[in-house]
Amino acid sequence: MLAVWAEAMGDETEDKEYAAARAEMIEMIKVHAAYASDSLGAEGIGERVLEAMERVPRHRFVPEGWRFAAYEDQPLPIGAGQTISQPFIVAFMTELLEVAPGDRVLEVGTGSGYQAAVLAELGAQVYTIEIVAELGQRAAQTLKELGYSAVAPRIGDGYLGWPEAAPFDAIVVTAAADEIPRPLLDQLKPGGRLVIPVGAVFDAQDLLLVTKSEDGKTTEREVLPVRFVPLTRAKPN
Repeated sequence: MLAVWAEAMGDETEDKEYAAARAEMIEMIKVHAAYASDSLGAEGIGERVLEAMERVPRHRFVPEGWRFAAYEDQPLPIGAGQTISQPFIVAFMTELLEVAPGDRVLEVGTGSGYQAAVLAELGAQVYTIEIVAELGQRAAQTLKELGYSAVAPRIGDGYLGWPEAAPFDAIVVTAAADEIPRPLLDQLKPGGRLVIPVGAVFDAQDLLLVTKSEDGKTTEREVLPVRFVPLTRAKPN
C-alpha cells in the first residue's frame, strides 16, 4: 500500500522525511510491548502488525500543527475533542484482533482514519463508522487520497454497527462504552474477535477481548487498563 499512497501524493520526498521517525516509532512499540507481554503472550506484537504500521504515513492523519509529533508514542488531538490513539495502543488492539487477509473488519470510531489504514494494510476489508461528521468526512478524504480503497467509511452511530455488511470476522471499538453493545455482539461472526474499551470516562476502563465460539457463546477477557474518550451515541429525534 505504501507505493499506492506515495504515487497518489505524486512525490516520495515527504515520506522520506518521516521514514526515520516512523522506524523509531516501531522500536518504541516493541519496547512497550515487552512490558505488556503477559497480555499479549510471548510473541508480543507480531511482525505483520509492525510492518503494516511502518507502511502507514501517520503524519497524514494528524492536523498539520501536530505533524512534528506524529510518530511519538502518544495520543494527539485531531479536533472535536477527539484524539488519534497512541501508536502502541493501536498496535496492541490490532494484534488482539488477529486479522487475516480477506477478513471483514468493523471499526467503530473512525477518528482520524489511522486505525482503518493499518487494518487495510493487513489485507482486511474495513467498514468504519464515525459519529462526528467533520472527523468522518476528513478521514474519508485522507484515506481516499492515500489510496485505501479497501476502507468503506460511514457517518453514523457506531453502537448500532453496520448490519448490512455483517457478519464481521473482527470488530474494534476505539472509544469507551459503558457496556458492550449488543448489536456488535450480534454482528460478530462465530470464531470472531471483538476488542473494546469498557468503563466510564472518569472511572477505570479496561480493554476487553471478546471471542465468539461456533455455537454463538461469547467469552470476555480483560487485557489492559486504558483511557479512551467516551463512545458517543446519536441523539434521539
